[in-house]
Amino acid sequence: MSRIDYSVWDHIEVSDDEDDTHPNIDTPSLFRWRHQARVERMEEFQKKGGEINKSLTECRRKLAETQKKLQEMSIGASDGAKAELSKVQAEEKKLKKEEREWERKMDEHNREDKKMPWNVDTLSKDGFSKSIVNVKPDPSEETEEQKEQKHKTFVEKYEKQIKHFGMLRRWDDSQKYLSDNPYLVCEETANYLVIMCIDLEVEEKHALMEQVAHQTIVMQFILELSKSLKVDPRGCFRQFFAKIKTADQQYQDAFNDELESFKERVRGRAKIRIEKALKEYEEEERQKRMGPGGLDPVEVYESLPAEMQKCFDEKDIQMLQDVISKMDPTEAKLHMKRCIDSGLWVPNAKTDGEEKEEEEEATYEEVKQEPEETKTE
Repeated sequence: MSRIDYSVWDHIEVSDDEDDTHPNIDTPSLFRWRHQARVERMEEFQKKGGEINKSLTECRRKLAETQKKLQEMSIGASDGAKAELSKVQAEEKKLKKEEREWERKMDEHNREDKKMPWNVDTLSKDGFSKSIVNVKPDPSEETEEQKEQKHKTFVEKYEKQIKHFGMLRRWDDSQKYLSDNPYLVCEETANYLVIMCIDLEVEEKHALMEQVAHQTIVMQFILELSKSLKVDPRGCFRQFFAKIKTADQQYQDAFNDELESFKERVRGRAKIRIEKALKEYEEEERQKRMGPGGLDPVEVYESLPAEMQKCFDEKDIQMLQDVISKMDPTEAKLHMKRCIDSGLWVPNAKTDGEEKEEEEEATYEEVKQEPEETKTE
């Protein structure tokens, strides 16, 4: 069994140590001054740590947006966009460098925090204000397929609980619900809430989307806090609520900024999804309209001369004959072939075995001679 390390008790800063003081010095006042000075130093140190953490979070947010933009630009980038692509790549490189610098400063701050001597304000704390669950990390990194399966299994099991958490509004209610269901404090919950927000925005349930977005950022902040503290997220969610409920203005501003940014991203993703769905619907409708020759009647109609369009609008074969008779035969045959392939014109086929070229030739003549069984649609 390893021996207990008592070295942490070697350096304890206490303002009312029984040092020898001059008889003319007001000792109680001196102790109060020392305590106040120490408290101010601690507050300044904590403020510095908060600023570093905020800067690191903001840097990571910008880096994520830049990488997303870079990924979108890399797909089918044209020659004209290469200059913009290089600019975004340079920005990504710069942000990565800034991220490493902020991480270094955060590590230095944490090391200084551990080296600081204990005092009367830090010696005793509420032992049940938080719980830390140490979970051994998996040495093998999960593949994308494993992550997808893990997410699917988790959602199938806890979808109802995740949705309930997404609808909560008060800090106390959220904290209590996570205390009762600590397994929800994980990446899978955050990912599901993101998808839920996009679905709600697509359905135009804007107010509900904003509510779930709030809970999404709550979960994201807890996960970020766990990364910075290097502990399991189930062991630090109470610390997040304690901080956010004390009205720490800087922390609250960072939370609100991230929330507004997230809602904008959700609206953007919902817009892209809607546009994609509309394109798919239009393509399905276009496929349904396709004529026997594989052409879209709407596209063919719009490509026809105005005089021919009018003939089809009024379904007047005589007018169509007159228009064709005035056109160049080659051009007229081309237009009529496209009308047949799109289904705008249905010719009177004489025999099933007739060759395609003969049908096209006959069609042009049929229009000129007004065959009885030929029709416009």
